[in-house]
Amino acid sequence: MNFEIVAFVLYFVLVLAIGLFFFLKSKGAGEKDYFLGGRKMGPWVTAMSAQASDMSAWLLMGLPGSILAFGFGQVWIGIGLALGTAANWIFVAARLRRFSRAANDSITLPQYLSNRFAAKNPALQIISAVVFLVCFTIYVASSFVAGTTVFTTVFPTLSPQTAMLIFALIIIVYTFLGGFKAVCWTDFFQGLLMLIALLAVPIVIVATRELDFAALSNVYVNASDGTEYVFGESLFGAPVTEILSGLAWGLGYFGMPHILVRFMSIEKPSMVKKSATVAIIWVVLALGSTCLVACFGRMIAAGDLLPDGKQASVFIHLSRTLFPAGIAGLLMAAVIAASMSTADSQLLVASSSFTSDIYKPMFRKGASEKELLWIGRGVVLIVAVIAYFIASKRESGAQAIMDMVENAWGGFGSAFGPVVLLSLFWRRFTYKGAIAGVVGGAVVDVAWYLLLKASTGIYELIPGFAAGLLCAVIVTLIDRAPAKEVTDIFDTAVTAGSDE
Repeated sequence: MNFEIVAFVLYFVLVLAIGLFFFLKSKGAGEKDYFLGGRKMGPWVTAMSAQASDMSAWLLMGLPGSILAFGFGQVWIGIGLALGTAANWIFVAARLRRFSRAANDSITLPQYLSNRFAAKNPALQIISAVVFLVCFTIYVASSFVAGTTVFTTVFPTLSPQTAMLIFALIIIVYTFLGGFKAVCWTDFFQGLLMLIALLAVPIVIVATRELDFAALSNVYVNASDGTEYVFGESLFGAPVTEILSGLAWGLGYFGMPHILVRFMSIEKPSMVKKSATVAIIWVVLALGSTCLVACFGRMIAAGDLLPDGKQASVFIHLSRTLFPAGIAGLLMAAVIAASMSTADSQLLVASSSFTSDIYKPMFRKGASEKELLWIGRGVVLIVAVIAYFIASKRESGAQAIMDMVENAWGGFGSAFGPVVLLSLFWRRFTYKGAIAGVVGGAVVDVAWYLLLKASTGIYELIPGFAAGLLCAVIVTLIDRAPAKEVTDIFDTAVTAGSDE
């Protein structure tokens, strides 16, 4: 009996069972329950779900593969993400929970941004929802690419297309059936599995292997395209553009809808402190372990992986080398867990955004709760199908995963990061300023990526975020001051004494 396959398959049975459980349990529930869990998520589930949905398969494939191939300069991405995670939980989480409740009990980020300004015009909701659909579709495609790599490793007789189809169907089924609660609870277990797996590999290596640090300096050449894999400079000797680009990843957190919606869903603002502690500890341990996996992998397995361009498989390779088949199967399931925990969240947020921010205000203002719920489920299917076709046209490997995640991350951070922060901390901020921030950030992000990134080496999130912030501030200062109805929403959220 192949225990690796048995462990791998049992994991998926558990995930599908969770989706079915919440589908049966929530029959008759409406839009708010499906998309936001009825604002009843506890601190542990909120924290683990937020971090699992944040850290996609790039955590176990794209990032360690990039560090393995190109060296310590890539570690700055992990440092930026750790700092961004901490800042997001400390400065945004509790405040967004209160503001979204004060802003007409908003259930999506575009809905919150519109309600925050008591806007009757749906322009901001629609613009935001369009950005969501584009970026999330690319992001989901990256998860499909990563999931396919693991499936074809465990089941080598499967074609990549078949493996991707199976992976996509599993995610669709439990997201389609169970909604936000199913996604959060599966993410909770997947977050635990990811952390255990990431800690296990470096701990076993340190305990059982003699490490040759001199091997880090070995140069490897890709046999197919001639790429030289040089481990590069020390952490602090990396080029300034590489350091800045890595740290800039942290800015993206302030605009990540699939993470921000977790803040909106927590049962009580007072629970945020516990959630923040859990989340920050999780991300520091996970990112630190990822960097160790990459460095140890360079010492142990670079000669087996880099000549064939298989650096994205370093975690899988080490798992199979170090552990018995059954445990290796569970560890490889952790890679799938990383892919699924991000893809399911993004499918759900994209679906909720289309349903609440485009379909309802533009086409069916009188739509019933049941109608919106089923429209949302339909959008889950459509976005997944489009992502499947995008992923099937992309190459596999660490760089393909990193590129797609980087593009989506930059788009979200540039368009929404400055606007979310200003909406929470600036009483004078206006609706027109918010529209200008979203549009300006998104346009500059895309333009920089297409025209200037290659020549400057600067990640498009940096100029995109700066442009979004500048546009939002300038237009707000030119615009007339917000009406009392708008400032009252701000004051209610800031001075709220209840813990609801």
